[in-house]
Amino acid sequence: MQITGSIALVTGANRGIGRHFARQLLERGAAKVYATARNPERIDIPGVETLRLDITDPRSVEAAATVASDVTLLINNAGISTYTNLVTGDLSKIRSEMDTHFYGTLSMVRAFAPVLGANGGGGILNVLSALSWFSYDGANAYAAAKAAEWSLTNGIRLELAGQGTLVTGLHLGSADTDMTASYDGDKMDPADVVRAALDGIEADRIEVLADEWSAYIKASLADDPSAFYSPAGR
Repeated sequence: MQITGSIALVTGANRGIGRHFARQLLERGAAKVYATARNPERIDIPGVETLRLDITDPRSVEAAATVASDVTLLINNAGISTYTNLVTGDLSKIRSEMDTHFYGTLSMVRAFAPVLGANGGGGILNVLSALSWFSYDGANAYAAAKAAEWSLTNGIRLELAGQGTLVTGLHLGSADTDMTASYDGDKMDPADVVRAALDGIEADRIEVLADEWSAYIKASLADDPSAFYSPAGR
């Protein structure tokens, strides 16, 4: 999968990691970048084609797939974080997390898989999280939704292999974006996250671990979970 000459579509391109994806794709020689958002008038990236898109609205997704019928690289970046727990949290917020990260991503894949197949296979990158692999009190709805999206990523990879579509999952801990403004821990530069992701795509990698935290979390899965979830393990 080569970035140069590709036709890319980025969801949630109005800010944060999505904005960096749109900019770096152009810098790497993408022939066209569709920068999408629910409010595309907020996108201020020179050289992109803006497109209105709400990934939780099937009609909006289908409309985008009709307009962007030349896409060869789909970046599923749009996401939310409601900082909601599962047992006592607002059920509407929990559903919103799942509707966005799982069903919204799936809707994009279902709409654009035929487009990618018709254009030679191309690639899909899903922006996941280290929280795909562990839970965190205070953000368990996000963790559950990202775990579902990780499983989705593995599933569609198998289903789209026959049409030659590369499916890559990007995992990261915390990047310095609006979504993590209230988080006081270490944060990656989102530009570095995107750079690692695009390097991974060009290397035909199916998984990109953007930071040491993601690598640590993944490695811990082979151990007794009590070691990780104990105060000492955390």
